[in-house]
Amino acid sequence: MFRGIRLVPDTTTIDFIGKRMIAMALSGLLILACLVSLVTQGLNFGIDFAGGLLIEARTEQQADLSDMRQRLNALGLGDVAITGIGDTGRDVMIRVPKQPGEEEAQMAALNAVKAELGTGVEFRRTEVVGPKVGEELVRDGALAVGLAILVISAYIWIRFEWQFGVGALVATIHDVIATLGIYSLFQIDFDLTTVAALLTIAGYSINDTVVNYDRVRENLRRYKTTTLADLINISLNQVLSRTILTSGTTLVAVLAILFFGGPVLRGFAIGLTWGIVIGTFSSIYVAMPLLLYTGVRRESEEDPFTEGEQQQPDAGGKAKG
Repeated sequence: MFRGIRLVPDTTTIDFIGKRMIAMALSGLLILACLVSLVTQGLNFGIDFAGGLLIEARTEQQADLSDMRQRLNALGLGDVAITGIGDTGRDVMIRVPKQPGEEEAQMAALNAVKAELGTGVEFRRTEVVGPKVGEELVRDGALAVGLAILVISAYIWIRFEWQFGVGALVATIHDVIATLGIYSLFQIDFDLTTVAALLTIAGYSINDTVVNYDRVRENLRRYKTTTLADLINISLNQVLSRTILTSGTTLVAVLAILFFGGPVLRGFAIGLTWGIVIGTFSSIYVAMPLLLYTGVRRESEEDPFTEGEQQQPDAGGKAKG
């Protein structure tokens, strides 16, 4: 009978929990480095948050985004971002960083952009994003990420037990801090698409954690005498094939965006790529080991196997009758 794709043998017995102290030490150093960078360097806010010029333009012919980007970046106005909008291939959105100075400096930048692009471009809309709007977006973005983490943790708490909810909350916060730290360490532009990446990472991480937790809960009912550490190892080995397949296929799709999506999507793709890696790591080495320290109770429900038929795990983590 067809059993689906398995990338690892059923007899895999990797001791994940035995290596938890090394993994948690590495995780602690990573989070510390990220926090230090966030405090000392901060985030490199893009136009959405820091303010600047938003210009919607239409070209007479098919817009050559690469040429326009190169010409505008040569003006010394900072990292000018250009994206195509609509389906005509002629409409573009130009984002120019906020220039030092008051309104006169912003108008000078706008005039420089218009002069460089010439009369063959129709400027349909121009907006100046002020610092107040940027501050509101920063606040709203942080609120969105924070509420998402709390709602996700509440869902885990209700579906499982409070111990699982604590593990899910810590693992998700771990992933968000680690991702923010990468943006800070390498000073990658942080804009609204990055907030979308953070929310996606939180959802992806919790999905992987739920699969692992569900197998642990199932095995808590099956293996009554197995130690919790061994039971977690059994559970992780049982879902290892699924973890590799899911993370691998998702990573392939995100890498395609990273290498072929252009500079506009690069920051978003970098966040997702890192998020998949750190999310998979945290579901194994953050969320699962925390179950050892929060005192997960054994299920009090009646054993689904009759006495004498209760299954015990063999060396490969498989049940035997």
